[in-house]
Formats: sequence, structure tokens, C-alpha cells
Amino acid sequence: MSEFEPAVTAFMLLKTRRAWLEMSVPERVAAFKENVLPAVKDKAEDVRWRYFDTEFYTARVTDIWVWEARSHEAFQLVVEALRETPFWDHYFEVVEILVGVENAYAKNYDPDIMATIQA
Repeated sequence: MSEFEPAVTAFMLLKTRRAWLEMSVPERVAAFKENVLPAVKDKAEDVRWRYFDTEFYTARVTDIWVWEARSHEAFQLVVEALRETPFWDHYFEVVEILVGVENAYAKNYDPDIMATIQA
């Protein structure tokens, strides 16, 4: 695969639901591998994903999934695939999705990039 250059980054703010918390850790891993990963596996070439636990800092959002996609369409396809799984509204409540383009202002207006880390 060539170097991954995301066109869009999405922050998916999630809150675990009781159905997820009532499962043991091995059951959660199995449910994730059986229900969630297959739905997004064919999108993996154009989308990458990371996740962050936040439940020990806030009660409103327990997890943040960060998606980077080569196109808006690639991210849209991932969301559509996730909506067809128990992940969406059964295991997790999708609290909010925030989508942005890294350094879009600098790219559009050509000033120096104002960040401590430049991609």
C-alpha cells in the first residue's frame, strides 16, 4: 500500500451501553471480531482506525474512535457498514461524529502550518 494520506479525519464519540458492559472481556472480543471487524474489513485499504478509552475522565463519552480516510466516501462506507452491526446503538451509543480536515485552513490560505507536529 502506498503512503496513507487522509483526506478526512473523523472523531466518533461513543458511550458504552449495558449490552456491552454485561459481557465478559472474552465475549466482547469475540463479538467485536464476529460483528464489527468483518463489516469494515473490506474498507481497511482506504480507512484506518484508532481508539481511545475516556471512561475514566468523563461519564458522557467512554470511547473515542478516530478514523482517517482517503476520501469522504470511504468514511461514509464505514459508517454505513457499522450501522448494520450490533455496534451501532446496541453495544455503543454514537454520541457525536466530528469530521475535519487536518490543516485545511493552512492548505487553503497557504500560511505557515500552526501545529507542533506536521504531517
